[in-house]
Amino acid sequence: MQNLGIPSSALLTIHSDRLFAESAYGQRVAREMEARSAVLMAENRRIESELRAEELDLAERRSGITADAFRTLASAFDQKVQETRRAQEAKFLEITTAREEARREFRNISIPILEQIMAETGAAAILEQSTVLLSAEAIDVTDLAISRLDASLGEGSGETLKP
Repeated sequence: MQNLGIPSSALLTIHSDRLFAESAYGQRVAREMEARSAVLMAENRRIESELRAEELDLAERRSGITADAFRTLASAFDQKVQETRRAQEAKFLEITTAREEARREFRNISIPILEQIMAETGAAAILEQSTVLLSAEAIDVTDLAISRLDASLGEGSGETLKP
C-alpha cells in the first residue's frame, strides 16, 4: 500500500552520501568547507611565494658570506620551511576533521527521522543503497528523508564547523 509517497515495505534503502550532500545541512557544510579550503589555499600560495623570495635572497647572499654563516642561515630557513609545512598540514587536518564531525553529527541527527520513516512504513531495516545489488526504486526513501530533514533541521547550527 502506497501512502502519500511513503512505501510500505519491510526493507527500505537510502543513499547516505546523497542524503548528506543534497540536504540543506550538507550543502551548508560543503559551502563552509569550500570557503575554509579556499582561504587555506590562498594562504599556502602566499607563504610559498614568500618562501621562494626568501630562498632566492639566501642564494644571492651566499657568495658574500662565509660557508659557516651560510650553513646556519640555510639550516634556519629549512627549519622554517618544515615548521610552516607542519602548520599548514595541521590547518588542512582541522578542515578535514570538521567535515567528518559534521557528517557524524548529521548522521546522529538524522536517526530519529529515519526511525520515524521506518515506523510509518512498517520497515524492519533501512539499507545503504550502495550495498544493495538490486532493489525496487519504490523502497528508496532518500528524497523523503531529505525533505523531512530539511523541514526539521534546515541548514543546522554550524557550531561544529567553527575552527
